[in-house]
Amino acid sequence: MTDVLAAHAIHLYHNVRAAQAGEYGPAQRATLNPEEAEAARREIGTWPGFAPTPLVSLPGLATAAGLGSVAYKDEGGRFGLRSFKALGGAYAVYRLLAREAERTGTGPVTAASLAAGKHPDLTSRITVCCATDGNHGRSVAWGAQTFGCACTIFIHATVSEQREAAIAAYGARVVRHPGNYDQAVHRAAQEAEKNGWVVVSDTSYEGYTDIPRDVMHGYTVMADEALRAHAAKAGGPPTHIFVQGGVGGAAAAVLARFWWEYGTKRPRFGVVEPEKAACLYESARADKRVALTGDIETVMAGLSCGETSLLAWPILHQGAEFFLTIADDAALDVMRILADGVGGDPPVVAGESATAGLAGVLAAIADGDAARTMGLGPDSRVLVFGTEGDTDPELYEQIVGRGAEAVRRAA
Repeated sequence: MTDVLAAHAIHLYHNVRAAQAGEYGPAQRATLNPEEAEAARREIGTWPGFAPTPLVSLPGLATAAGLGSVAYKDEGGRFGLRSFKALGGAYAVYRLLAREAERTGTGPVTAASLAAGKHPDLTSRITVCCATDGNHGRSVAWGAQTFGCACTIFIHATVSEQREAAIAAYGARVVRHPGNYDQAVHRAAQEAEKNGWVVVSDTSYEGYTDIPRDVMHGYTVMADEALRAHAAKAGGPPTHIFVQGGVGGAAAAVLARFWWEYGTKRPRFGVVEPEKAACLYESARADKRVALTGDIETVMAGLSCGETSLLAWPILHQGAEFFLTIADDAALDVMRILADGVGGDPPVVAGESATAGLAGVLAAIADGDAARTMGLGPDSRVLVFGTEGDTDPELYEQIVGRGAEAVRRAA
């Protein structure tokens, strides 16, 4: 099993600050805190269709990789959107409307009253927008449709037509920008300023932090579910957690939830990125936020990001012990490994951006030196987050060799 990824090079940066970090402090609480995370959990838990996503045990893979256990948080079924981002964008749209109702004296609103169309004077004058590689935009569009406001979504040049159609299916106007993701982010901000729209983004920058904080607090719901399920199944926390990078919002949300739960005894935490879009890895090496230039496109479309989130950085900079990069082929191999199942493991449908964390773990084990640096071995209890299912069904079938339904039927 460890030979599967042996040919895939990884780069590892060991962030010694994390080993020295103490309790979750004021700099981190300025971004994410338990009180607002609990509010998000309570709110999202009332939405129709809500259910915790499964934490899948993979004992066959763990044995083959020489690990104590591997647990995979499968977000492929979240609210029918097939991605964890359903928790973030839609929640931020709701929070935006609730704040606007309070500001204008419209009166208290609830998700149910908004969804029932009881506040047309409020919702008819608000248009939300964002840039996306697919999943976040789908969540924002779904939230806008659910709660009754207009929506425009900007996608960049390489976003697939299937992902574009999936966003449009929620009633959003979709605009394709002829650049990369970060350029589409700037386009969305410019158009919002010109038209009086509100940007609902999962990345943050100077002067724009409130809405991304809502998005990230939504993501903590996923982390909270994983924490509770792992404690129940394994009798305690994982020893290691690995999460995909992107701009850093999801990784920071997961790290924060475990940090304030376990303090200095929290699991060792790693961030895994595509080698061509490793803004967090480069930021860690530089000891400051770094924006990448040049080609950042990767098959892991949800991770084609070149600018580190302003909000995520204080949490990851101090709390993430490992920053890894992997090749695209490593993530694709893990998609097929999960679909096949190892040693009797249940088949899992994982999209191309879902597997980076697990790919980083397996590549590190194959590397040997990286595994030793990270303390990965037979006593390790590893938790990874499968952040999407087959969000592009045609691409999934091309990569895996059969469609997602065929994989699920084999379970």
